[in-house]
Parts: sequence; C-alpha cells; structure tokens
Amino acid sequence: MFDILLSDFDNSEHPLYLQIYKQFRDQILNGIIPSNTKLPSIRALQLQLNISKTPIETAYQMLSAEGFAYSKPRSGYYSVNMDEFNPFKKKKESNLLLNSFQYSDLSVEKKFSIDFNPAAVDKDMFPIRTWKRMLNNVLEDFSQSIGQYGDMLGEASLRKALADYLRNSRGVLCSPKQIVIGTGISYSISLLTKLVEGTNYIAFEEPGFEPVREQFLLNGYKLIPITVNRESFQFKLLEKSKAQMIYVTPSHQFPTGRVMPYAERKYLLNWADKQNAYIIEDDYDGEFRYLGQPIPSLQSIDQQGRVIYIGTFSKAFTPALRMNYMILPIEFMSKLQKMKHSLSCPSRIDQWAMQAFIEQGHWYRHIRRMRNKYKRKHHKLIECIQTVFEKKVEITGHNAGLHIQIIVKTKLNAKDLLKLAADKGVRVYDFHQMWMKPNESGYPQIYLGFAGISESEMEKGILLLKEAWGSILYE
Repeated sequence: MFDILLSDFDNSEHPLYLQIYKQFRDQILNGIIPSNTKLPSIRALQLQLNISKTPIETAYQMLSAEGFAYSKPRSGYYSVNMDEFNPFKKKKESNLLLNSFQYSDLSVEKKFSIDFNPAAVDKDMFPIRTWKRMLNNVLEDFSQSIGQYGDMLGEASLRKALADYLRNSRGVLCSPKQIVIGTGISYSISLLTKLVEGTNYIAFEEPGFEPVREQFLLNGYKLIPITVNRESFQFKLLEKSKAQMIYVTPSHQFPTGRVMPYAERKYLLNWADKQNAYIIEDDYDGEFRYLGQPIPSLQSIDQQGRVIYIGTFSKAFTPALRMNYMILPIEFMSKLQKMKHSLSCPSRIDQWAMQAFIEQGHWYRHIRRMRNKYKRKHHKLIECIQTVFEKKVEITGHNAGLHIQIIVKTKLNAKDLLKLAADKGVRVYDFHQMWMKPNESGYPQIYLGFAGISESEMEKGILLLKEAWGSILYE
C-alpha cells in the first residue's frame, strides 16, 4: 500500500473530519496519492492520529460522496483516477513538464539524431566531483540531524545563503524568512494558490508557460490572457481586466524570448500598487543574458511588496535536483506558518549540499562557467542560422535565456515544418500549446534550445533543417 502521511492538524475552527477530508482531497487532486491507491483503514488511521474513529468515518464518507474515493466491499476505500474527471485534461497527454512536450503526428518513440530541446541543459557542465564532495561532507557534518525532518520552509542556512546570492546577482531584497524552498514551479504555484484564496482572476501572458497555466486552472482560477509580442506588453488589456494577480516572465518571456524593458516594469508595478494586486515573477533563467549585463529582477525595484519572486536551480545547475525557491511578501508569512500540511520541501541532504556549494564559492564559479559556455553556444547557433538560411528566417527573442525563436518565411504551418524536420531526424518545437487561443496568423514560429546539444550537433542540425525546409522557403 502507498504510504500516506497526514500533517499535523491546526488549531483553527475547522473540525477534525474536515481537516482530514481536505488533506486527502488535496493529495488526490495533486497526484501525491496515485490513482486507485488503497487508503488507510479507519482503524489504522485512528491509531496513527490518536483520535476517535467518528471524524475519520465522516471524512471518508465525504470523499466518497464527492467522488474523490470509492469503497470496495470488505476491502476499504481507494482513491479515484482524477484524470478521467479533469475538465482541463486534454485528450492528448498534458505537458506539466517542459521537457515532456509532444507534438501531433510524431510518435513519442521516434528517435531524433538532433534535439533542440529548450528544456535541456548541458550535462557535461555539471560539477560531479565537487557535488559528490559536498554530499559526502554534509553527511558527516550533519549526521546528528539526519533523523529529523527539519524546517518545512527549507533549511534556514540554505535560505540565508540564497538571500545573499540573490541580492548580489539579481538585486533581490529579502529576508531569509521570506524564502520558501520547494520542489519545482508546480509546487510553488500550488502553494501560492492556497495563500491567495479569494483571488478569482489571474492575468497571464499570451503566449505563456502552460504548466503554470494548468496549475491555476486546476485550482479553479479564471485566467485572463494578456498579449505579449515583440513590440510591447498589452497593458490596456490588463487595465480593463478584473485581474487581481498576474504571472510574468520579464527577464526572458517564455516562449517568445522578449525582455521586458524598465519602463514596462515600472508600469506593471504601478498597476499592482494601484489595484492592490500581486505580480508573480518567474525568473526561470534570469542568470543568462548575452547582450550587456544581466537585467535586475522585477522584485529588485518593487518598493511596495507587490512581487512574488520564483527562481530555480534547474537551468543553471540541473533539473534532476528538483529544487526551486519562492520569495513571498512579508504579509504572507503568518498565513504560511498556519499551512504546514501544505509544505513539502526537498531532501535536507540536498539542501545542505547546496548551502555548502554556495557558501564555499562553487556556485559563483559554476555560474560564470555556464554563462561563458552558453554564450558561446548562443552565438554559434545564431551564426549557423544566419549563414545557412540568410534572410529566409528571422531570429527573435535571442538576447537572453537558453532558447531562441525563429520566424520561418514559408506558406506552410508550424506543424508541417516540424514534420519535415522530423523526417530528417531533427526535433524542433512550435509551442502551440502555449497559447490559450490558437494563433495561426503570420509566418510560423519555431523554437530551438541550444543548451543541451554540442556545437557540432548544432551545425549538423541546422544543415539538416536546411535540407528539410530549403525548397519551401522564400525571402
């Protein structure tokens, strides 16, 4: 049977049966409890929680009545398969992780010789020996704490190290107490939806990052698309909306690659202050900028505490670590302390190792190496495209980040271009799922990531794309 743990109960006015019900419901909805998993028996849960069986029976009856669980005679209660009842679940597999993007008419089993995956990072740059040393050291240094759970907001020492780093590198001003260590963007957004209950309308970039958009939809929020193009962020749409919060990626808009200029950042902050609204700043690859110095974060110029800042180790370090962080305005912290049952931070061992990695200066050296490596790859990719395609494609969104956007001058659509590329063994991306409303106007837009492939693979891939598309392009 799957191990199911319920958090401590709060001392609120909510009765025990309702607290038990909500914890099971949330774990089933979020996939923490897999489909068709046997729930603990009433007797087992009674012993675990040291309470009477009445609130447990009532909670299970509510779960069953509302369709979150079902009962098998002489067996017990089981969780349902929520995917069958999810109105936002697409017929095709939903993409909750960027590197799982699929596109129609291409088999997921198909092998590609070159994959311009925007979610990939350079595996050869990972500091394996140093990281192993950090892990070995913390296992010895923290051996007395191995048997304890630790702070569910994240290790205090790591949060302090992060606060110092973010202040120096991204201009983020915060206390370590405002930082929540998490297991990824989906976790942070899920936690945030519980902190902003009562907020109904959320403005969202159009196009925008689908996994975050789905998290909001699954939690019952109404999304208002705000168009982003090369020229501007459509503030008129925002001002006319009922939005009480907005999600943005200002340092490198996903997927267009646009960098939000300072004037627009100030405008957005003024809007939030005027409307008593909040801005979610997803700074997913803000460390990587190739023209000029890295742009400071939106949070760094926020004087009124309107920005909720989210960052990650996935792009600059490795997505395998499953560690990110969120910085909340001070006013959220007291409410967060009452939500211990909703918190789930990464392994303490990994957190201690990352703390040591930062404090000993390895992180700063690693970032410098990554910036230099990605800058070379970025320039190489652009040079290859310009040399091979000349004026038949237009490169945009290429000032920062780990992917670029190209506009392909052809009468074909993006789906056709992807199919032609796949026939040559090359995988590129159109991100059609990033639009809330289908966008078929103008030339097709294709996205290429460069971090996860070598320069020789890059050259080969662009030449193969020329073979695939050459006859259908025009200047």
